Amino acid sequence: MRFQSHKRRSTPAIIIVSLIDVLMVVLIFLVVSTTFREHQLTIKLVLPESKQGSKKGAAGPAPVIVVVGREKPHIHIDSKPVNPQQLEQELTRRVQATPQIALQIQADRDAPYGEIIRVWDAAKAAKVAHIESKVLPIGP
Repeated sequence: MRFQSHKRRSTPAIIIVSLIDVLMVVLIFLVVSTTFREHQLTIKLVLPESKQGSKKGAAGPAPVIVVVGREKPHIHIDSKPVNPQQLEQELTRRVQATPQIALQIQADRDAPYGEIIRVWDAAKAAKVAHIESKVLPIGP
């Protein structure tokens, strides 16, 4: 009787390309299914309280709001249309009544830039203490 001699088998080779493909699929699955949180450093502050800060009127008078629109009449103060000369007179009157009054210019993105400059000039001529400007999408 003849027994077959066993051939030595070579060790099986691991196919790296297939292993990388499987690992990439697992990695993509983990990244997609994981929820990420933003870790923000938080500092708990206990702020001091002020008896004067909570009073009405402690921050000063409410600002005068001038709106510069894209269509004529461009300049409005307190929802009333005015021309630059009337605006300067009105601002001068308000500055005389309240010297530390602030002016807030709210301009449409499409408003003529020259009209915004006219409002600034009128405010400077009236000696307004503080001028703040914002560009806002006004209207439709």
